[in-house]
Amino acid sequence: MADHPQPRFGGTSQNSGSPSSPLSVLLNILFLAGLLYIFLLAIAMFGGAFKMAGKGFSEQLIATTTNPVIGLMIGLLATSLIQSSSSTTSIVVGMVAGGALTVTGAVPIIMGANMGTTVTNTLVAMTSMNRRTEFQRAFAGATMHDFFNLFSIAILFPIEQSTHFLEKSATWLSTMMVGTDGTKFPNPVKAAVKPVVKQVKHLLQDMGLDDTLVVITMVILALVGIFFALTFLTKVLKTMVLDKAEGAFTANLRKSGLAAMFVGLLVTVGVQSSSITTSLLVPLIGAGIVPLESAFAATLGANMGTTVTALLASMTGTPGAVTVALVHLLFNISGIVIIYPIPAIRRIPLRLATALAAATAEKKYYAILYMVGVFFVMPLLFVLIDKLLKAS
Repeated sequence: MADHPQPRFGGTSQNSGSPSSPLSVLLNILFLAGLLYIFLLAIAMFGGAFKMAGKGFSEQLIATTTNPVIGLMIGLLATSLIQSSSSTTSIVVGMVAGGALTVTGAVPIIMGANMGTTVTNTLVAMTSMNRRTEFQRAFAGATMHDFFNLFSIAILFPIEQSTHFLEKSATWLSTMMVGTDGTKFPNPVKAAVKPVVKQVKHLLQDMGLDDTLVVITMVILALVGIFFALTFLTKVLKTMVLDKAEGAFTANLRKSGLAAMFVGLLVTVGVQSSSITTSLLVPLIGAGIVPLESAFAATLGANMGTTVTALLASMTGTPGAVTVALVHLLFNISGIVIIYPIPAIRRIPLRLATALAAATAEKKYYAILYMVGVFFVMPLLFVLIDKLLKAS
């Protein structure tokens, strides 16, 4: 037992423990930073591949919407395909500004887009499938966002269709905001990963691959990157953070859901992507570092953060553009105000997510069926049935 113990960070040996502690911590931090970069790069590459494959299709889908339920499904499918509610919102804003889509027609699409963006979290959670307990926690952390959005849509969609309160409120607010200077935040994440994604894309194209093979290769590279990064990221986080996180950090988050919400909002405004914020939360939940309820509050903050960025960017545009961005913000705020303050209601998405995670831990193919079924098959069926009915 006393034989040559290896000093760890925080070791007490005077000769070797102290000097090696800062070095160990520094190496761990550098390794963590490298893994985090690979993770963010893989997420960006995954999104880039889907945008290449799905953007034109998504634009055509959105242009054909008339029925509000179909609009909801189109928003869900389009965002699942291009992996970005901001991109879907941008397409919708452009169509509203150009007169191709009314604000009334845009509202259901925005609601569906809010749901579709969460597919990235589910994919990230699935990379830990071979570690049952971690997978169960991570999958609950990913799908609680889905259930919150589904719950919000179930409550707010029928109210909006009968009263148009989101559209009316957003229209009124937009009349006071148009003409103010829009704000564009610097995006350090995009600056760090976007050039690499572009280089990979151009390299594959230079090799003579057609667009389909480029997309498939980028998706495979992205999945390998996510799996590799999260496998080691979780281990390093457990080593470096878990003991400390279960102290001050986790205790503070547990004290105040509003604080966690605010952190989620700030981080999302900083990186300009709720997918990045919530995808980073998933491995932390899986590792047991962040409790589910605290992560839920941070996720709701991220939901608001992504709409704030879009809103600030739209303020130099037309009243319709600002109205669409405001609808997105008001939808998220309304969902939070209805669901979050009452603990019994707040726990419904968490309990549903926990129950689904328990089922997927038993039968892992449920996770794939859930992701493919909810985000792709269900909305696609609605759209196809609508087209068949129109054609007949």
